[in-house]
Amino acid sequence: MPLTADDVDRFEASRPRLEAVAYRLLGSAGEAEDAVQETFLRWQAADVGRVEVPEAWLTKVLTNLCLNQLTSARARRETYVGQWLPEPLLAGDPMLGPAETAEQRESVSYAVLTLMERLSPGERAVYVLREAFDYPHREVAEILDITEAASQQILHRARKHLADGRARTEIDEAAARRIVEEFLAAATDGRIEPLVRLLTEDAVSIGDGGGKVPARAKAFEGAVAVARLLRGLFKPGEAKRAIAGGTVEVYAWTANGDPAVVAVVDGRVVGVMCLEVTAEGIAAVLNQVNPDKLERASAHWAAVDHGEPLFEAF
Repeated sequence: MPLTADDVDRFEASRPRLEAVAYRLLGSAGEAEDAVQETFLRWQAADVGRVEVPEAWLTKVLTNLCLNQLTSARARRETYVGQWLPEPLLAGDPMLGPAETAEQRESVSYAVLTLMERLSPGERAVYVLREAFDYPHREVAEILDITEAASQQILHRARKHLADGRARTEIDEAAARRIVEEFLAAATDGRIEPLVRLLTEDAVSIGDGGGKVPARAKAFEGAVAVARLLRGLFKPGEAKRAIAGGTVEVYAWTANGDPAVVAVVDGRVVGVMCLEVTAEGIAAVLNQVNPDKLERASAHWAAVDHGEPLFEAF
């Protein structure tokens, strides 16, 4: 039976939440959109008049689609060129979803999305549904066809896998901008000492070029190694300008709630560098430069008032 206008409206009312769930599960905005569209096709084919709780039905269908996608994604990432990082979402992107609680904000932070690669698909689903969307264990169990006790055990396991011993610091947008400005001042100073002072002793830097933009296959580890890398990245050079495709405008922004450096060429985002901030300093510098993972960021950037760049590089 064809969907009525009310049936379509009911789905569209759920779309933002479904996209936010799918993004947290998959770490990719494009794949999240595809999963939500496939959920709509399942809704279209269902006898929706017999669906007692549409929100629960849609969430269950979407989550199972994402679990299947995660299983195949693991195989693809084994052959991925270089380091894999999630697709960043810039401040204001509706796919970021709810951000009222500390758990919700942490679940979509770039650092935690990266760490979630440690989890099995089932652990990731329980963690996202419980921590980010506050589903009670009873509903999580129904969505995933497990027992309530199993849901509780899986969440405990997921939290343990995600624990890295660092207490993340929550900051507002104004503080994030100050952190990025201080970070950029140190990175362009020409010496490594100012950067080393901002970093934790065990800081790491990971770059994702997807085989399309130069990026080191292994992470840089330790404050001195990371500082030397960053000093080199921000040092002017014609070769870098050629790789970037022109003059790079550098902005202080936030991505996934984290302080971020956004690099833009001719209105196109060519890099998003997320900073993981702890009480001890910057613990991780996560640099996304794979153009395939920056298309949504570019579209969003074009639609917002981003003001003037802090400076132009290269």
